[in-house]
Amino acid sequence: MRRGEEEKGRQGEDSRIPEARPKISASLRLPVSAAGIDWKSVRKVLVVRLRSIGDTVLATPSLTALRRFLPEAQIDVLLEDWVAPVLDGFDAVDNVLTVSRRSKKSRFEAARRIRRARYDVAFNLHGGTTATFFVRVSGAPARVGFATYSYSFLYTHLLSSSADYWAAPFTHSAEQQLALLGFVGVPVEDRPKTRLAVTEKARIAIDERLKSAIRNPQSAIALLHPVAAFDTKQWATENFARTAEFLAAQGFQTVAVATTKERAVLDELKRLAGVPVATFDDLSLPEITALAARAGLFVGNDSGIAHIAAAVETPSVVVFGSSNRHHWRPWTNAPHELVYEEFPCQPCAGYVCKEFDAPRCILSVKTDSVVRAIEKLLAKK
Repeated sequence: MRRGEEEKGRQGEDSRIPEARPKISASLRLPVSAAGIDWKSVRKVLVVRLRSIGDTVLATPSLTALRRFLPEAQIDVLLEDWVAPVLDGFDAVDNVLTVSRRSKKSRFEAARRIRRARYDVAFNLHGGTTATFFVRVSGAPARVGFATYSYSFLYTHLLSSSADYWAAPFTHSAEQQLALLGFVGVPVEDRPKTRLAVTEKARIAIDERLKSAIRNPQSAIALLHPVAAFDTKQWATENFARTAEFLAAQGFQTVAVATTKERAVLDELKRLAGVPVATFDDLSLPEITALAARAGLFVGNDSGIAHIAAAVETPSVVVFGSSNRHHWRPWTNAPHELVYEEFPCQPCAGYVCKEFDAPRCILSVKTDSVVRAIEKLLAKK
């Protein structure tokens, strides 16, 4: 788990969704240098999805769609090394390739491996310059991306936008990625949801950690994630403490997670809460996934951990501040509630608040609003 999930370029679109995917007119397809893909001859597919935990989780619908369309093909995904464990045990890919963000040597080695694999099709679900480099170096005859990408001339198939594809003015992050697949013929009309695997190793590890951390490991657990990448997304620790007290009154034992660098937030939460809160700052990403799957409820800020909880279908309450809740809401069939306060300046990039002396969007969210959202979820059980 790692703090600082990059938001640059990630403040996406809204999500007004039509009932069925329309046919794409010729006007939406920019000129390409190759005709349609002969999927019957495709044997190897590369998917490039760099950056964060949430980005990786939200790529799983596209990976699922590819696997069911090409059950016999080799499907590989390129991720940054620190986030790659999120896909441990995930059955829709054959190989998880990794690259280190700050290592030129790692980039060279990844490029050489990709080049040698001789992929037939390469998708860029990320859009950054580095991702474009890897797609191009693959030498795949079909290279698929959006027309808005830098160096778009390096692609053979360009989609104008996901809004054009879905015939909607705004789309979710998962829909944006699915649109690239649908554009070149992969069935995506049902919009698959996010999903992750719980490995046996991680499940056993979490069971052992819970035995020593909470009074009754068999009782209902509520998972809290009280940190976020930016202050504009991080709900007050005191509010999480009050939430923990409410959850305890409902029979939950509360567990909170963060990174080692965020240990101070966990310590503050334990100090402020009038009930026991077990805290972990050293869990691996597969262990976070296993803990989320074990929990009966998740409450946290908009973050990659919230997407992990959604992907294992844990009922969730997600607190939103500066980020686009329509674009980054949980992509799941599991029950979930979004809690936020409306401000005309939303959404924003989130690095700092440029409208007020403090990020009022997240500071204005009341504990009572989160409690009511929890009550709504509990009433559905």
